[in-house]
Amino acid sequence: MSEQPRIRPSVSAGGAAQAAVRRSFPAQGVPVIHGVNRLGLWTLYMKEVRRFFKVQTQTIWAPAITTLLYLIIFTVAMGRGGRIVLGVNFATFVAPGLIVMGMMNNAFANASFSFLSGKMQGTIIDYLMPPLSEGELMLAMIGAAVTRAVLVGLALALAMALWPGVSLAMAHPWAVVWFGLMASILLAFIGLLSSIWADKFDHNAAITNFIIFPLSLLSGTFYVISNLAPAFQTLSRLNPFFYVISGFRFGFLGRSDIGSANLAVLHSAIGLGLLNALLALATYLILRSGWKLKS
Repeated sequence: MSEQPRIRPSVSAGGAAQAAVRRSFPAQGVPVIHGVNRLGLWTLYMKEVRRFFKVQTQTIWAPAITTLLYLIIFTVAMGRGGRIVLGVNFATFVAPGLIVMGMMNNAFANASFSFLSGKMQGTIIDYLMPPLSEGELMLAMIGAAVTRAVLVGLALALAMALWPGVSLAMAHPWAVVWFGLMASILLAFIGLLSSIWADKFDHNAAITNFIIFPLSLLSGTFYVISNLAPAFQTLSRLNPFFYVISGFRFGFLGRSDIGSANLAVLHSAIGLGLLNALLALATYLILRSGWKLKS
């Protein structure tokens, strides 16, 4: 009986390449990215910024023009005859409040759109599937909303600086920066929480129409609360938007109706920072739980 030649299995070049690729990947469940995913964080942030910047006429300049109309209307209606409020003319008094109010509304609008539209259009997986932690996801969304708010604020400041009788000289620049950022972050967190909770655009519109706008308009933007009855003054001091408006105005005028001393403004600044920290923790825990995002 003749002996059959022994055939040795040969490894093709393609098989060797596949084996090398398999060896290059870590075992399932072993994290590849350690620490902060900077590239993913930056990518999501830029995606959100480019989304609203592509339609900047609608997202930046239109809100600036709309808010400027408030200045024109209220200046014409209430500012005639050289009316003085907090030691300045009415136009100068109301301008800082309108700037920060425009920033707040647009921070909310930007943060409340992405998740909600993703849930409505079935593209929410694009936010949940990338290798981003809950903190990185939250930071990118909040950062984009604050960026839009700052751009709207700059556009508003430019438009109002050209309005006759308006002075935007800053007495305390730190207060302008701090209260402007805290206001934007506050509304960005509220907007993000709203988009997580909402199931349709009507839910989000209800938050805007029945909570955000009333709190904004009743925050002392167009008046000082000392003109109100004591009961309404107490209600105003329970409104966090009041401290935002008054603190931001303090940065320009050096005066506010929060209190008679600058220490009251400092306490308001610290309080807003703590409030944002609590909202950040709540948002992080909700994102981590996957409530209304993961089925």
